[in-house]
Amino acid sequence: MNADSLQYLTQLGWDTFFQKHFEKLKMPGSVPARVISESKGYYQLFSQYGELTAKISGKMRYHARTEKQYPAVGDWVIIKPLVDEQKGIIQAILPRKSKFSRKVAGERTEEQVVSANIDTVFIVNGLDGSRNLNLRRIERYLTLAWSSGATPVIVLNKVDLCSDVDVCIRNVEAIAPSIPIHPVSAKERLGLGSLGNYLTKGNAVAFIGSSGVGKSALINALLSVERQDTGEVREDDRMGRHTTTKRELILLPGGGMVIDTPGMREIQMWASEEDIQGTFCDIEMLAKECRFSDCSHNVESGCAVRAAIYNGELDPARLESHRKLQKELAYLASREDDSTRLYEKAKYKKIAQWAKEIQKRP
Repeated sequence: MNADSLQYLTQLGWDTFFQKHFEKLKMPGSVPARVISESKGYYQLFSQYGELTAKISGKMRYHARTEKQYPAVGDWVIIKPLVDEQKGIIQAILPRKSKFSRKVAGERTEEQVVSANIDTVFIVNGLDGSRNLNLRRIERYLTLAWSSGATPVIVLNKVDLCSDVDVCIRNVEAIAPSIPIHPVSAKERLGLGSLGNYLTKGNAVAFIGSSGVGKSALINALLSVERQDTGEVREDDRMGRHTTTKRELILLPGGGMVIDTPGMREIQMWASEEDIQGTFCDIEMLAKECRFSDCSHNVESGCAVRAAIYNGELDPARLESHRKLQKELAYLASREDDSTRLYEKAKYKKIAQWAKEIQKRP
């Protein structure tokens, strides 16, 4: 890899972490590339040879057992380049520094990696008087963000449509202590400079949030050109139409990268109970002061959490949200264990069948 290629890859987030793992693989004739987007099994990549279209190799597809073993937007992959055809064959995925995951839609208990190797997660909410500013929803997004390994930042968009921005900020601060909060307006281009501080060369930012909060409009404003379609907001419920139909990594003119994701009306969680601690650190700190270490915060004497609610220091709705997420993640963990057991059972059943067939052979 020459100096020019290395400099270009550095702008895409390449560093010593990925270099070390790339060298360990020892795959002659291969080069690293970053996934821009995916559609119907085809991947668009940035590489030292420019933009390439690629598919995963047959060997990699054979060994990929779950969705998380397929490339995601933001992944660094190892490819065999077919430069003359502007194509490539993906041979491996380099280890991920971070990943934003959720449960796959439907009944399956399986992880879906939405984006990888992100540095910052912008949790975007709207201040247009709709359901977009939902504190309980923000808590769920924060849990997903902490689980990703990236740094969460809350972006309150549409301040031009809000009559009391300060009250909204205080309400969000109450559930997200120590998390940066940035009030902005994509339409009026207000406060965007504060977001630019996260978009430095080589850093990737993922945008998450419900439809209609203005994720695509914010990206347009940061790009200064209309790269993304934006939709009108429905008047009956102030919810926007789905304007982003695929995840995509976009390079910004001044450096940095953004990843937009389709709006998620129903947030399918994929996190662990430990990730709740970052979202509900105030409750976790209060719980340490309870008389009993296994306090359920219901009727026990000496409960510091109930005392905080009685004194008006803690919103009872926040405690209820904490309990709900705990139950949801405990159920998810049990379903995941069941799925693993079923897979192992099916695998060894197949091995046993093969063994019987071999024994029957003369």
